[in-house]
Parts: sequence; structure tokens; C-alpha cells
Amino acid sequence: MTSVLVAGALANKVGYGGEAWVRLSYVLGFRRLGLETFFVEEIERASDDSIGYFSEVVERFGLAAALLDPDGDPVYGEPPEETDLLVNISGNLRSERSLGLARRRAYVDIDPGFTQIWQAQGALSLEGHDVYFTIGENIGHPGCPIPTNGIDWRPTRPPVVLSDWPVAANGIADRFTTVASWRGGYGALEFEGAHYGAKVHEFRKFVELPGRAPGTFELALDIHSDEKDDLALLRENGWQLVDPQEVARDPLEFRGYVQGSGAEFSVAQGIYVETGSGWFSDRTVRYLASGKPALVQDTGFTRSIPAGEGLLAFRTLEEATEGAREIAADYDRHTRAARRLAEEEFDSDRVLSRLLEDALA
Repeated sequence: MTSVLVAGALANKVGYGGEAWVRLSYVLGFRRLGLETFFVEEIERASDDSIGYFSEVVERFGLAAALLDPDGDPVYGEPPEETDLLVNISGNLRSERSLGLARRRAYVDIDPGFTQIWQAQGALSLEGHDVYFTIGENIGHPGCPIPTNGIDWRPTRPPVVLSDWPVAANGIADRFTTVASWRGGYGALEFEGAHYGAKVHEFRKFVELPGRAPGTFELALDIHSDEKDDLALLRENGWQLVDPQEVARDPLEFRGYVQGSGAEFSVAQGIYVETGSGWFSDRTVRYLASGKPALVQDTGFTRSIPAGEGLLAFRTLEEATEGAREIAADYDRHTRAARRLAEEEFDSDRVLSRLLEDALA
């Protein structure tokens, strides 16, 4: 039996249920394919909270898992002695000892643009891998300025285990939500004379949307209380704000929040938009799988992912407004199309079978 070791940040992201699903979808997806699966994570300094969160999640989903220190020594659980393939999400495993747990190693980039520019600037090493995947499907293609740095970046997509995300018909049709960080995880970036803004800069472009479009717009938003001007701006324009630590702290709470929504509205990191990277949100994939239409900012993903039904892309405030109206006017059609798109484009059976075949070739 082929064995797969998935590595990624879980204990490093305590209280972020959506981030947990990014890693869980790979482990559960490979397990669904009949592979022997393991999950490991490398953490600089493990606290009681991080160990507790890690153990809670992996035990809830019945994962064989280990939390390792930077030297590869276990803090929790025991890693396997050897596996056929390492799927290293965002390069979480770095030590030579940990990388040596697999005969073949695949790097999976879920932050296209950041990863490649950091590498070009010497701030990130991607060495030690045999094959490289990215969810930035346009990297290496004309019109996308993200440097490849000589790497053959192979496109992949955020997988969703459809049985873990069934259609949920319990949401209010015109309640648009998302789970987001106001400034994103990394901030603005400069490269070769170009300035790529943070997520906050994209949010501000569409702040007037609730006053123009039908329905309610709610953000489970990670925003610091010191952002007084922006908080006032959001509230003055009709945005409803909730604390993601209260509604989406763990994977089950996150799933409940998504499935209790009517649809998603979200912007993207500036670098994803401005480079036309083709990045697509793993969170949006879970809205679609739940039968929730998604109205999301175009990052160039429309070159390869069909949009128009269930998934609507926008670049301007006017397009976002019209998209919200369209979803509200024909909600049932868009809910069916959303689930169908998840089945055809993001089903873990398809996505991970292709990744596995490519990685082991």
C-alpha cells in the first residue's frame, strides 16, 4: 500500500478552523483513496495551547499524527519511520531529518506570489523536494509576472472531501459571509519595482457594497481593535462583524459557520489579484461544496475554472453589486451550480489522484 505523509501548520495556527481544513482535506482525501496516511507538523516552540489544539483536532478525525520540534524530535505522537511520499504544504517540514521521512518529496505552494518572491529575494529556501505544485495555476504562463526561479511549478487545486462537506440547505439565502483576516497573514510586498498591497487594500475598494446590493453582508473578521478607522468604515457601510474565534475556532465550528451561510462574498490578497496568479481560495471551495454560491474577486482563476453559475467573479464594485443581485434573484439555480462545480473541479478524489500520479511519476 502506498503511504503518504502530509505536513502542514495546525498547532502553528491555533484557533483557525478554516486553516485546519486546508491540511485535513489532504490527509482525509488521501485516506479516502485507500492510502496509508500520516500527518506531521514542525513547530518552533510548542505551548500547552498548541499541543492541546493539535491533539484535539487529530484525535477528532482519527489521524495518525505527530508534532515535531525543529530537530525532528516528537513533541506529540510518533512519526512513521518511512513513507513513499511527503506532501509538504507550504514547506512546513524543513529539517533534513524530517524531510528524510519520505522517499519522494512534493512541495505544495498555497501562497502563490509570496512563495516565489520570497525565494527570489533569498528569504525562503525550497530545496530538498523532487516536485513542486502550486494553486497559482497561471504561474509560468504569459501575463503572470510571478517569477518561477527555474522551478517547474505544476498546477493543482484546493481539494475538498465532498462527504465531509455535504449540501446544507439551512442558510438564509441572501446572507453573504466569509471568514477572513483584515490585513492577511503577510502584508504588502515589493518586487522588481512593483508594489503588491495587503488584503485590507482590496477590502476598502468594495466597502460600499452592502449599501448597493440586496441582502446582508457579514464578516467573521480577524481585525485588531486598534483599527478604529477601518472598523468605523465597515460599520458605517453596513457590514456586520463577528469574531472568528467565536464562530470558526475549530474545524467543526468553521464548517457550521460556512454551512449556515447563504453565500460567500470575499476579496483576495492584493498579490493574488494584481499578478493574475489564478489563486483560488480553499475556503471558497467549501462554500461551493456546501451548495453555497460564491461571489469572489477574480485573481485570474477564470482562465481555467468556469464561472458564471454558482461561482461569480468580480473585479469592480459594479460587478460585485451585480453579482450579489444575480445570486439573490436566482438563488436555487446558483446553489445547485455551486455544488456541481465543487464536484467537477475540486473533488479530492480527482485533485489528489492527479497530484499523486504526478508526484510519483
